[in-house]
Amino acid sequence: MEKVKKIVSVRNAHGVKVKRCCASCQNKEIDLEGNRICKLMQLIVEQKFRCKDWQMSDGMRNAGLPNGGVVRLKEIVII
Repeated sequence: MEKVKKIVSVRNAHGVKVKRCCASCQNKEIDLEGNRICKLMQLIVEQKFRCKDWQMSDGMRNAGLPNGGVVRLKEIVII
C-alpha cells in the first residue's frame, strides 16, 4: 500500500491560503519543454513535490494585495 502525503497549506501575509508544494515555490523554474525544475537540487520534479527548502514565491506572497494582487477562484456554473 502506497503512503499518501498530506498537502500542507500556509497563509500569506494577506490571509490567502497557499499550498506548500513545488508549484508555489520560489526555487522552481520551467524549462523550454515545460518540465518543472528545482533550482536548488537541479532535478526535474512533479508539481506536488515539496522539499525542506520550500520558499513561497513572490507571486504567492503578493496574492490578495489590495492594489493589484489578484486571487482567482474557480467559478461554479449551474445550467
